[in-house]
Amino acid sequence: MLHLTDRPLTVPHGADRRALAIAGVVGKSLAAGRRPLIRGVADERLQALLAAPGVEGTFVAGANAPDTDTGGDEFADLLELLLEHLALPDESGACLCYAIASAAMGENHLWQDMGLPDREALSALLRENFPVLAAKNIGNMKWKKFFYRQLCERAGVPICKSPHCAECCDRALCFGPEEG
Repeated sequence: MLHLTDRPLTVPHGADRRALAIAGVVGKSLAAGRRPLIRGVADERLQALLAAPGVEGTFVAGANAPDTDTGGDEFADLLELLLEHLALPDESGACLCYAIASAAMGENHLWQDMGLPDREALSALLRENFPVLAAKNIGNMKWKKFFYRQLCERAGVPICKSPHCAECCDRALCFGPEEG
């Protein structure tokens, strides 16, 4: 089990990718002093999910997670997009969607905000759990940019400066390297 304190989480190499991602988001929230640890997910639910084999420690429950609708960001829209594309809609998959949507509200690259080792770990996680959505990321666009582009397309809001990425002056921002 996992102890939710300010100490680093221990998730051994080879542990379930979902558990690694969820634990990474929890760890980043703990480090930043954020509550809830994952928006929309009660600590008791996290306790059950992170009691999976390979995640070490003990869990100390705190306050339940408040309602996810803050009105000031795209959390609910991104969560809906992820839930719609989840390949295996089970409890840990749903929690993964909440974790990704929570991390996407952060200021760094998504893999960093999820506490993952690198962008490839995030890409593998997304291909495995959201294969149809991940396949739409033609050209390997940065994941946060890709998600926001998907949300804008769904809403019928044009966000790009040119009709094709190859012609855009911001191409390097969307497709450039993601260094730690």
